[in-house]
Amino acid sequence: MSTKYKFKNKDGCYFISFAVVEWVDVFTRKEYKDLLVNNLRYCKKEKGLELFAWCIMSNHVHLIARAKEGFLLQDILRDFKKFTSKLLLKTIIENKHESRREWMLEIFSRLGSQNNANKEYQFWRQDNHPIEIWSEDVILQKLVYLHNNPVIEGYVDKAEEYLYSSARDYYYDKQCGLLEIKFITE
Repeated sequence: MSTKYKFKNKDGCYFISFAVVEWVDVFTRKEYKDLLVNNLRYCKKEKGLELFAWCIMSNHVHLIARAKEGFLLQDILRDFKKFTSKLLLKTIIENKHESRREWMLEIFSRLGSQNNANKEYQFWRQDNHPIEIWSEDVILQKLVYLHNNPVIEGYVDKAEEYLYSSARDYYYDKQCGLLEIKFITE
């Protein structure tokens, strides 16, 4: 088994990326992004997640995070992905206005049937792509990359304009985004 992209240091701070299977653009709808935000908020409050930066893109999520003492980051992410996959699938199924519902469910169903770990659907890819960040240079590089993702994709002209990211918190040097973060300098 490969040791690349594993959580090796339980106390470490990590840059984490995880994506929807087949890179399906689920998070083009506000209600789906809001479900992720609410569940990140829950993980911060109840599961020991320390969140330093975050960004929700159309088909993937980036975080800079670590676990508080007594918690494991891989367990927090496992629970987050398990819960949000069920909730997002339920929401997609029940959303009468979701024009892409049948197409998305067919993909999630096909991939779920190919994976013994799933009963019916698979929403998230199984990897988390964690990269431990240990130096100021690496932290800054990952922070800039994470916050500039929406600019590169053409969602906004300036990183701090994107609502589903911590960029505005860093730009204005205060808590003003959707999720309270712990600044990397703290």
